[in-house]
Amino acid sequence: MKKYIIKRVFISLITILVLVSVVFALVRLIPGDPFASEKMTPEIKANLERYYGFDKPLIVQYFTYLKNLVTGNLGYSMFYPNLRVNDIIASAFPYSFDLGMRALSMAISFGLILGIVAALNRGKVLDFTCVLIAIIGTSMPDFIIGATLQYFFGIKWGLLPVAQYKGISYTILPSIALGFYTLALVSRVMRANMIETIQQDYIKTAKSKGISKLRVIIKHQIRNAIMPVITILGPIVAALLTGTFVIESIFAIPGMGRHYVQSIQNLDYTIILGMTVFYGSFLVVANMIVDLLYGIVDPRIRVSGE
Repeated sequence: MKKYIIKRVFISLITILVLVSVVFALVRLIPGDPFASEKMTPEIKANLERYYGFDKPLIVQYFTYLKNLVTGNLGYSMFYPNLRVNDIIASAFPYSFDLGMRALSMAISFGLILGIVAALNRGKVLDFTCVLIAIIGTSMPDFIIGATLQYFFGIKWGLLPVAQYKGISYTILPSIALGFYTLALVSRVMRANMIETIQQDYIKTAKSKGISKLRVIIKHQIRNAIMPVITILGPIVAALLTGTFVIESIFAIPGMGRHYVQSIQNLDYTIILGMTVFYGSFLVVANMIVDLLYGIVDPRIRVSGE
């Protein structure tokens, strides 16, 4: 296990290095000039380029950024000169993380329940109902779901607030809108694998030994069917916890998504790089945790350094 963890950490660091290198190069290829302005004099522009290191060769800029990155310094915003990228992420990430955790908890809990219920009632009304919910969740865009929830629960019925993020009641609608696709995806994967597991020989053997139906379902069917669900959670967790621009915009949530898209529009290289590195690191760590959970949930899988 120790060798495996060390190997995974090394691979993760290489992945992040490649990510930083590629994004650093691509950002410089974006058409436009971050300092272009009608009021910008050549002297002021030269000073700004010197301040941000743009007057140096690209290779020097790259290694300077890597050096700062190792120390945790993501630099200053080019559009908001007095704001550090670290501070922007620190102020925006808690909102995205809180929303993502709520959406993730709801999606996994109800997704697993719907998938299990649908598989155990295959061909019945409950099965068709669960499948219908899954189809709606995977086919309908999240902004349509968000707008629909706002209209009915916020405007028409007045049960919940439609925007801002000031308390628990404000988190319900955006959490549902953000997590509905994941809920549908989890339920579909869980249902399909539950149905496949039911047909396995070890399930028939367990039933022939007189083991209770509930124990067979919990210990054998669910435990084996949940493995593919764990596999897809890595990128899903990272995406939900780091923010979704559309949902954050619809519900006026000051999370990371809004800053990320605005930085692209403003050609704010430092924010683009900083948030990409942050998101990429989050994704790598999430995938690593999923790999470790894989070995914990299924004892047949032996995690080794080989």
